[in-house]
Amino acid sequence: MADRNVTEQRDLVKELAAAVRGEVSSTAADRALMTMDASNYRRVPRAVVAPRDADDVAAALRVCREHGVPVVARGGGTSIAGQATGVGVVLDFTRHMRRIVSLDAESLTAVVQPGVVLDDLRAAAAPHRLTFGPDPSTHSRCTLGGMIGNNSCGSHSVAWGTTADSVRELRLLTYGGERVRAGRGTDRTGAPTGLPPRLRDGVKALVDGELALLRTGYPDLPRRISGYALDALLPEAGTDLARALTGSEGTLGVLTEATVRLVRTPAARALAVLGYPDESAAAEAAHTLLPHRPMTVEGMAADLVGSAAGLPKGGAWLFVETGGASPAEAAARAEALCRAAIADGATDHTLVTDPAGQRALWRIREDASGTATRLPDGTEAWPGWEDCAVPPARLGPYLRDFRALLAQHGLRGTPYGHFGDGCIHVRIDFDLLSAPGIRRFREFSYDLGELVVSYGGSLSGEHGDGQARAELLPKMYGPELVGLFERFKDLWDPAAGLNPGMLVRPARLDDNLRFAPLPKGPVPVAFGYPHDGGDFSAAVRRCVGVAKCRNAQAAPGSTDVMCPSFRATGAEQHSTRGRARLLHEMLAGEVITDGWRSPEVRDALDLCLSCKGCRSDCPVGVDMATYKAEFLHHHYEGRLRPAAHYSMGRLPQWLHAAAPAAPVLNALARTPLAALGKRLAGIAPERPLPELATETFTRWWWRRHRSAGGTPAGAARTVVLWPDTFTNHLSPQVGRSAVRVLEAAGLRPLLPPTAPPRSASDGPPPVRPPRRHRPLCCGLTYVSTGQLDHARAVMRRTVDVLHPLLRPGRPLVVLEPSCAAALRTDLPELLADDPRAAHLASRVRTFAEALEELAPDWRPPRLDRPVAGQTHCHQHAVLGDAADRRLRERAGLTGELSGGCCGLAGNFGFEKGHYDVSVACAEDQLLPAVRQSPPEAEILADGFSCRTQLDQVAGRRGRHLAEVLARALEEEGR
Repeated sequence: MADRNVTEQRDLVKELAAAVRGEVSSTAADRALMTMDASNYRRVPRAVVAPRDADDVAAALRVCREHGVPVVARGGGTSIAGQATGVGVVLDFTRHMRRIVSLDAESLTAVVQPGVVLDDLRAAAAPHRLTFGPDPSTHSRCTLGGMIGNNSCGSHSVAWGTTADSVRELRLLTYGGERVRAGRGTDRTGAPTGLPPRLRDGVKALVDGELALLRTGYPDLPRRISGYALDALLPEAGTDLARALTGSEGTLGVLTEATVRLVRTPAARALAVLGYPDESAAAEAAHTLLPHRPMTVEGMAADLVGSAAGLPKGGAWLFVETGGASPAEAAARAEALCRAAIADGATDHTLVTDPAGQRALWRIREDASGTATRLPDGTEAWPGWEDCAVPPARLGPYLRDFRALLAQHGLRGTPYGHFGDGCIHVRIDFDLLSAPGIRRFREFSYDLGELVVSYGGSLSGEHGDGQARAELLPKMYGPELVGLFERFKDLWDPAAGLNPGMLVRPARLDDNLRFAPLPKGPVPVAFGYPHDGGDFSAAVRRCVGVAKCRNAQAAPGSTDVMCPSFRATGAEQHSTRGRARLLHEMLAGEVITDGWRSPEVRDALDLCLSCKGCRSDCPVGVDMATYKAEFLHHHYEGRLRPAAHYSMGRLPQWLHAAAPAAPVLNALARTPLAALGKRLAGIAPERPLPELATETFTRWWWRRHRSAGGTPAGAARTVVLWPDTFTNHLSPQVGRSAVRVLEAAGLRPLLPPTAPPRSASDGPPPVRPPRRHRPLCCGLTYVSTGQLDHARAVMRRTVDVLHPLLRPGRPLVVLEPSCAAALRTDLPELLADDPRAAHLASRVRTFAEALEELAPDWRPPRLDRPVAGQTHCHQHAVLGDAADRRLRERAGLTGELSGGCCGLAGNFGFEKGHYDVSVACAEDQLLPAVRQSPPEAEILADGFSCRTQLDQVAGRRGRHLAEVLARALEEEGR
């Protein structure tokens, strides 16, 4: 039987490859990437096809039909009910079929292929003051095909409706190969237009025979998404076949093209954030705001957002957007709405008219689908009841009963969502790992289904039924109408080849759970994973698939970093989600069977820059840089490593050994021998070798220190200045500048010795430079290459030396952001057994933080010039740059630094084979920002990698903020 299955699989893939012009793959990696969407479910496909056009879709369907293999169409993979997963062939529309065929501003329509990303359509429509109305929070990566499949909605549905309201015509292919052009209206026989004879006669007969049921069987509410919308086929509804097929989740036909309606956007918008005492008060008030014709009425409570900046007083909030022909008109409408809300029970309000402020607040709402997956105490929470909806006027009582039902089952969740439409999103702390927890999940689902129906609601109000809710459709519609759904499915897809198990004759809602194949206990690992209970599986489970990492470009005004490699390649395996999926499948062991030795995971992680952007930008805090280090540690355990791991991974050792011969080595780097050296070291041939300092920072320090006679014991306002490897050997001018500025601010820097003191007392440092000891190191290069045993050794030695020096009030000032991030996060997570590590991490300060904390009254030199450059990715992700912003403002350095990653990222951009991706990452945000800056702009780059990339790729010299301030002090004569 196994041999037969292998033969059938080989024949299927061979015939698919011969039939379609797009890519066909059955590799373990490509199949693993498609096992999950953003739901609780997992299915392993047999192959993945990326069709180039409708003819490719038809050819793929023909081959699958001949082999009896089911097909599932997939867009961005952000579906929350499991409908974007399948066991047969997955059609991936995101690679090729993503063209906007036409856009007609006069008729307010656009023709799109199914793989078009929503934000791309909105960007194309924006110059005409148009947009596509539905806007789910995944708008930067969800596709029109997926939105049509699920009948997506979004925040602006109170103004612009659902996707079904925005669809004009659909072109589809059935599993049997029939071509359909579904629109609105009938032919002369009264049958829907655009259907082949078999479907035309069958649909007409089904509707004509069930008119009474279709007229009485559906609840009347704005967010009724569940089931097939067969009532759209009624004569009084205009026999709208396009609307009836919208939300059918790919179970009836495969979409190849759609004509959609666009809407006019207001010239200006204002955002009113209304505070209420609690969630129920906000829910009961939401529908009363609708007569003011708002564009949004979105609700959130304090248990989701806490005390987020910019929110008015209250325990729950409504985000209400108004539009107008001018900013004044939009603001006036918002003010009138606020007055009415305050009179009706709102406790407070904030009115935001500037676009940047609105974006910051909307980000809180858009990230909720991710942040809600972790409760305040860190407990995991999951979808499953993500978007049920009730009549808006009944939302308040429903939410109270919903909370009571949660308590009855011993569950917790944080509701939020489209309060104006009565649609609630929630992630619940189901235990989906144990048999008792799964039973509770099932029992709660049945009870909640009954509660929703008792309020006249819909099991799905936005994301579709999929596997998560389809089993419960008889509760909502009754057996007769569900039977009609089955007849409709059988008419369109008699072979049951399209997305079987969804909507009709569904799989049980507790089958195919994605957690089932994971290890039952913790996996032995090196890092501590303190936020995941030390469990690597739990860390990997953080990725719920909302795919913010798949943003092709940064949003306007955003300083996000994640995910630079995906932006460079556009490939799923190079997104944070893709890598998390591969790690999940590695742990599951079904598709990826080599465990830590997996070449599929290794290859996907190879282009991870370890920028740590996902640690802050991912709504659930996935930290792929740490996962990569963990994987490399196990993958190469007891094996020969790549040359770059020995050269750049152990860079501190090599630079320390090379320091006495720096002039000779610099000269050799300019000869043909450099090419041989780079080849042996695994360094990209395109990269010039950085010049070594002929006098290291530490040597300069000790020479200066000795001539001054040392530092008096117990000197006030002392800071320990960290001599990181990059500053010490490659950019000593940064260290010298930092000393100059710190001393000008009245602080007294000292460098740590390179060996532990003879006693625990905090005596004065030696006057002479220590000898016979290795330099201290944060362990960064060892971590980034997965040499975690070496990293722990150097980190433990660092703790031994620094702990006695870091008494209360004395910070450790770190100039290189990547080293500061390593000391603040990697060190305590690798030395989780040593309480001194957490103490050291707590004392780490950036240059700007130290000045702000210990010299708050110091007046920096005034430069009065603009800045350009980039906030270091590790500073953005781990350290924060608020103190830097304030310091720049006090120094008269105006403007914003870009987000993104420079692309060099430590050893990444120097490794052979990474050069093109490295440059592409720099071209995403950094290089355009620098090129567009005025000539007088100060190019700021605190990281050595950032400065090197600017120098080597753009021919521009970036400087550390300490260098800029030190030069200004000299010019002022201070």
